[in-house]
Amino acid sequence: MTRGEDAMRDSPAPGAPAPPADAASLLEAVAEVARLAGDAARARFRPGITVDFKADGSPVTEADREAERLARQWIEAHFPSDGILGEEFGETRPGATRRWIVDPIDGTKSFVHGVPLWGTLVGVMEGDRVLAGAAHFAALGESIAAARGQGCFWNGARCSVSDVDTMARATVVTTDERFRGSPDRRPGWQRLAGHAAIARSWGDCYGYLLVATARAEVMVDGVLSAWDAAAVMPIVEEAGGVFTDWSGAATPLGGSAIATNRALAAEARTLLGAAAAR
Repeated sequence: MTRGEDAMRDSPAPGAPAPPADAASLLEAVAEVARLAGDAARARFRPGITVDFKADGSPVTEADREAERLARQWIEAHFPSDGILGEEFGETRPGATRRWIVDPIDGTKSFVHGVPLWGTLVGVMEGDRVLAGAAHFAALGESIAAARGQGCFWNGARCSVSDVDTMARATVVTTDERFRGSPDRRPGWQRLAGHAAIARSWGDCYGYLLVATARAEVMVDGVLSAWDAAAVMPIVEEAGGVFTDWSGAATPLGGSAIATNRALAAEARTLLGAAAAR
């Protein structure tokens, strides 16, 4: 039994009150967990890593599993009453007031092909409200973290979205311009890309990092899971941007996502054929 499994066995019952933690403490915590897990994944980032495939056909490696184990162990040690939802090992204490959302390697397809545009995502939520989130890009040496009311910090310095207000000057990015999981959204992307200065598929969580640090203006995903969205939502919003799903709802629970700077939020959603932010 691992240390994390032992902590799960001895932890408080579901629904036990979460110990208090202010926003500044949670900001430090999510950054620490993301860095710990991401660095563990980076240690296995090399050609020839063994790849397994999950039931949905998506790849998974021992690096994904080890990174999530370490994240869970840290959370269990510091916040033993909290729930955890991770991509690889499911949910622990689903009745907990506060829960942590972990994606050990967002961009596993990039990871297994030796492309460094992958990251480790950690968010913490209370009910349906996300309190803090962090992304660590271990192969790139970049980290970003945010908490409600605390701002967004890129490699330790406060950051913000760009002030570009003309789509003709904008950089727009997406995970996969084919939109295989949501083909009805492909024409919207093509309209957006046709109006932008630069359109690239620098996707997965790396695209949200680019928006939050003023290196891109729009990032879109036709399909997104909760462990993809929970961490990046506060990062984009605390950097001054707008984060919604395609229906216009500001949600950290996934489904789809559109992240923009504030100046181009309405125009981007109109071009995509998406609902306005609400």
